[in-house]
Amino acid sequence: MWSLPNILTVIRLVAAPMVAVMFLYFTRPYADWAALVLFVGAALTDWVDGYLARAWKQESKIGAMLDPIADKAMVVIALLVLASVFGLDAVILLPAALIVFREVFVSGLREFLGDVAGTLKVTKLAKWKTTVQMLAIALLFAVGIFEHYLVMGTAGMDGEIVSGILDATLEDPSHLRLIYHGMYVTWYSGLALLWIAAALTIITGADYFRKALPHLRD
Repeated sequence: MWSLPNILTVIRLVAAPMVAVMFLYFTRPYADWAALVLFVGAALTDWVDGYLARAWKQESKIGAMLDPIADKAMVVIALLVLASVFGLDAVILLPAALIVFREVFVSGLREFLGDVAGTLKVTKLAKWKTTVQMLAIALLFAVGIFEHYLVMGTAGMDGEIVSGILDATLEDPSHLRLIYHGMYVTWYSGLALLWIAAALTIITGADYFRKALPHLRD
């Protein structure tokens, strides 16, 4: 039971709620940094534990059970935190709600189908969906970090000076332009990937339901 792949899965499962805890006990940007490091580290273990389990022939029933639970817990809790951090903005909340709905729906289907659920294999598109979700969430956690350092770097500055620095007409000794562009690149790329992940989530959920339908009719 306590093989290295299973230990990594358990670590990922424990790390999932810790992402939310970071924002309860740390101020920003320390909470953003801690959440980003925790999430990225946990996401990497998702690939490592699966690879090791196959390479070392240590695949187990407990690992097969805990792995998808850890993945879903990580994604759902991270989306909950992001929705809160960005003030329940519709552009975050809507795709997050679609992703959470799909995860709950598919989990319910798997529970109902019982042993038959094991015959419905995870598709490559579903794996891509998970990868895109992880990238989107990591980028959106990074937005808060850039935003904090931009606000701190421009504190007390006149609006015209800030505009001049960002327009490259004034010197930029504090690298504010780099921070500013980093904030917008992570925001828009993270947002785009989140909507792509939501679309893939609905497509893969519908595909899973289609494959499960004959068993439901029985």
